[in-house]
Amino acid sequence: MQTAYWILAGVLALSNLGGGALKFTRTKEKLYASGLHWVEDFSQQGIRGIAVAEVLGGLGLILPPLTHVAPVLAPIAAVGLAVLQVGAAITHVRRGELKIVFAANAPLVILSVVVAVLGFQLWV
Repeated sequence: MQTAYWILAGVLALSNLGGGALKFTRTKEKLYASGLHWVEDFSQQGIRGIAVAEVLGGLGLILPPLTHVAPVLAPIAAVGLAVLQVGAAITHVRRGELKIVFAANAPLVILSVVVAVLGFQLWV
């Protein structure tokens, strides 16, 4: 079960660390030009806030169990990432971007929930 956690948490962490880094380092205009049209609904600071949440969530999946310092924070981070993706899905549904919900948000919510369940079984 621990191997499954590390594989799935690694995939989820990389996804969020990469997405968060992208959102944090690019301007709203560059993100829009790259196809992330949802950014027009948010301020630059809002986008950076989402980026920080993604990066902290990704780190929260890996660092606590790796360092053996408060490993219970890892499944809590997974729950937070699931909530973040539900919010993203709501934004995309409101914008009529259902393909993104089914291609990205729904799989990431499912992955986050699985990682949370595994993490709670391992460290609580």
